[in-house]
Amino acid sequence: MPCGHQDVHLEIHSTIDALDLVQSVTEQIARELGFDEESIHWTTMAVRESVVNAITHGNASDPAKIVFIDYTASSDSSPAAFVVRVRDQGAGFDPDAIKDPLTAENMLSTSGRGVFLIRQFMDDVQIRRAPEGGMEVRMSKHLRPSE
Repeated sequence: MPCGHQDVHLEIHSTIDALDLVQSVTEQIARELGFDEESIHWTTMAVRESVVNAITHGNASDPAKIVFIDYTASSDSSPAAFVVRVRDQGAGFDPDAIKDPLTAENMLSTSGRGVFLIRQFMDDVQIRRAPEGGMEVRMSKHLRPSE
């Protein structure tokens, strides 16, 4: 990461109890990268939602399965970005089959808003089958230079 930061890699068992750790790590890294409080909040919410999805949908809340979270800041891209990758060990799904929660038939659905919200909170979101197995969400938030 810029300014002497190291990449961070977490591996958590698929239990909701691990969410507080993920939230703390995400907030700390975003703060060190100079994000304002609002950006820290929304970035943390996106990462948290992605991890919840990996635990509950990807790994079916099986505590023997692992969720992998990788944090990095990429100055190679333009603009520079805080990149978070979340990968589960599940069977996977077709990301193109995710229903739009804003359509009339989906408005009252109790699920299906997580990916929509992640896309609203982050600048770029990619969902794919990971080469290592499972599904991977790669999300990034642009780093804005201090003024």
